[in-house]
Amino acid sequence: MTETALRSKRLSADDWTREALAQMAEQGVAAVAVEPIARRLNVTKGSFYWHFPSRDALLQAALERWERDEQAAYGALESINDAGKRLRALFQLITQHNKTHIIYSELLKAREHPSVQAVLEHVLERRIGFLFASFRQAGLNQKDALHRARMTYAVYVGFLQLEQPNFRSREPIEGADAYINHMMATLIPTV
Repeated sequence: MTETALRSKRLSADDWTREALAQMAEQGVAAVAVEPIARRLNVTKGSFYWHFPSRDALLQAALERWERDEQAAYGALESINDAGKRLRALFQLITQHNKTHIIYSELLKAREHPSVQAVLEHVLERRIGFLFASFRQAGLNQKDALHRARMTYAVYVGFLQLEQPNFRSREPIEGADAYINHMMATLIPTV
């Protein structure tokens, strides 16, 4: 049995979804295709069909993996009891180099795709809910907490667009600490 055949036998569905996410981060959702990913993994397309019936199934599995990873990150933040510290941790996470930011930006570009649209809706709902709960705990009434959550999320999406070249090149974000302090002072009420 050749090395390629041995390797393709050892690949898991998880290997394919991880590589699909890497492809997505580099070239966008439309670039998630069987042949280029098989080349990246140095295997034949036959390995792919062992795990997935179609490209759409791979895309769906990759999106589900990304969403699970996102959910785990927010779950870790939710364990921080103090709302101010929780939001600071979130803002620090936002300014760190993380492939998830690039993938999210690519998903926003492809939001018309039905699978992408569904994931974006879940992620948006969860993130706004997280921010809303944090702002409520920080002392805002329901209406103001919802407005502040939406505004904060809009700032996040705008920040990703502005800093995307730095995220892609892994360059440091100039003034990240000062930016976090300004966001904290602007967005979080003092009680």
